[in-house]
Amino acid sequence: MLADLGFAIIVITFVLALYSAIIAILGERKKSPILVESARRAQLLTFPLLTLAAAILIYQLINNKFDVSFVYEVTSRSMPTYLKITAWWGGQAGSLLFWSWLLSAFTSIVTLRNWDRDREFLPWVIVVSSVTLAFFLSLNVFFENPFARFYQTIDGVSAYTFKPAGGVPIIPDEGQGLNPLLRHPGMIIHPPLLYLGYVSFVIPFAFAIAALVTGRTDDRWARITRRWTLWAWMFLSLGLVLGARWAYDVLGWGGYWGWDPVEIAAFMPWLTGTAFLHSVMIQEKRGMLKHWNMILIMLTYALVIFGTFLTRSGVLSSVHAFAQSAIGPMFFGFIGMTFIVSIALLIWRWPELKSETEMKSMFSRDAFFLFNNLLFLSVLVVSFWGVIFPLVSELFTGQKITVGPPFYERANAPIFGTMMALMGIAPLTAWGKSTALTLGRALWKPTIPALFIPVWAYLSGYTNWVALIGFFLVAFVISVTLYDTIRSAHARQRAHKEKFTTSLLRLASRNRRRYGGYLIHISMMLMAIGILGIELFQTETQGTISKGQSLQLGRYTINYNDVASWDVPEKGVNHTRAVVDIYKDNKYIGQLYPRIDYYFDSNQTMTIPALRSTLQDDLYILLVDWEPVSASGATFKIFHNPLVNWLWIGSLALIASMLFTAWPDKDPSLRPVRARKHAVQPGAAD
Repeated sequence: MLADLGFAIIVITFVLALYSAIIAILGERKKSPILVESARRAQLLTFPLLTLAAAILIYQLINNKFDVSFVYEVTSRSMPTYLKITAWWGGQAGSLLFWSWLLSAFTSIVTLRNWDRDREFLPWVIVVSSVTLAFFLSLNVFFENPFARFYQTIDGVSAYTFKPAGGVPIIPDEGQGLNPLLRHPGMIIHPPLLYLGYVSFVIPFAFAIAALVTGRTDDRWARITRRWTLWAWMFLSLGLVLGARWAYDVLGWGGYWGWDPVEIAAFMPWLTGTAFLHSVMIQEKRGMLKHWNMILIMLTYALVIFGTFLTRSGVLSSVHAFAQSAIGPMFFGFIGMTFIVSIALLIWRWPELKSETEMKSMFSRDAFFLFNNLLFLSVLVVSFWGVIFPLVSELFTGQKITVGPPFYERANAPIFGTMMALMGIAPLTAWGKSTALTLGRALWKPTIPALFIPVWAYLSGYTNWVALIGFFLVAFVISVTLYDTIRSAHARQRAHKEKFTTSLLRLASRNRRRYGGYLIHISMMLMAIGILGIELFQTETQGTISKGQSLQLGRYTINYNDVASWDVPEKGVNHTRAVVDIYKDNKYIGQLYPRIDYYFDSNQTMTIPALRSTLQDDLYILLVDWEPVSASGATFKIFHNPLVNWLWIGSLALIASMLFTAWPDKDPSLRPVRARKHAVQPGAAD
């Protein structure tokens, strides 16, 4: 049977991963290149094996093999083929196999690189990646087998890896179907991107551990993994952005981010990963913060595993989480083991990680990057405490006391504001030495145009003082970034006697990391406009009205026109759609069609909001409930979300900026290191 073959392949791959880790250690201890090469080849073999297992699972998903419990739980005959394929990561067992498949692919790419300069890293990179792979495969082998099949026994129908004594195979006629919430295009792409980000961060962690074990305390490990870290951060960022859009389109509460525990679980490694991307530049340029960078990459790895644990253990309630599972203690034990080993290695090598230079000025770029990292970790502490507080409260009081969005927003808002201010100041500082006087001279020019924005916002009716401060900070960051870029381009234009546009393009292309970072900062400021608008100025109303009646929200009038309900048998869904007329300032501006979809296979509904979107605002209408035609009543919930589309515009700009920054070029790790004795002046290329 294909199911038995698929499970056998997972078991063989699990054994290979353990073999690879053990033989790599033995090869290093015995200084045997043959054993290390054997470990490398064993690791390379994991990818084709898991690809075959994944192909078998996808075949069963596509062909409605409902005797396999995982297929039964996530598919149905009415689902289109593309949804059946993406159901691979729509359930517990399949998503764990997907995690392992990605990790095997990434470790194969790494072990195929040229190791001539870094041969001593190889066995320990194999050990870390193989141990991580073996752990995730063990979850499939011992707890969550995606190929388990249904059998009828005297105790009833249940899923078994092996046929139980006296068991009779059961083949259901129909599956339960994928959760309707997971059928949204954003949710199809969102989990793989998060997994790509999670798995990519395993590689820098493996090299960091290899550097500690071997005593290579220079920045070589960071240079090798710079591109991996950047792509990991990019995938994680994309996953978060798509998750926000999914929440806005599907969950029906008019927002994009609810500080849900699993949302935060994905956000926390993003915070430490972002901090690492900033501070590793200080290590490369100034030979500083070596301890700090090791801690950050260890934290990122631990938080990646912790986030996966929260999603799959069922210890916290979340719209994103899977059901209760026995794998929680396994995750907790693995996190504890890897964290203890990492800290022990760090303590062992602590004296050898001493900085090559000292921080000489509190107004230098070095200092501002460090302050920025402390702010990232402050957000991490707030977020981590909010996530684990229900567990702590249950431990001491016997009740789970959850922490809501107001806690996170009040605690993090001033931190984010300070972070934005530093984002604006840092580009005008210098590496090494800098003074308050030189910084002030550089800042006043871009500050003046930034002041016009809150004035304009106030005159336009935005009188909330928090919003005005936020708008100023947005304008300040953009103004400083443009000012520094234009100033640098003019300097190059004078030096090379070329056109300004030519200087600008060459400056950006030859300093992709710096100016890609600038584009990312501007994109985030555009997103901040949308966040400020929806968080500070969102209004809502709800009411039940009959045909011909209206609801009022601010300048908008919503008139209930009609409702209709019909089945689409080939898709296994019933659509109930309302028609509403929209008026703004008593002027007709069009119709919207909010609806409710009912899926027969899963017996679940999904609310589809109707949106009227402009740069100024979103009118977001939900059909909450409706009554038969005889009663002609319907309940609507309406949100007015000012400026929210700047969040999505900024998100698109962020994607383009990240691609520009991460686009492959010559290996930066092979470029000569600049002399660290001299400070780099503001406006110079990084």
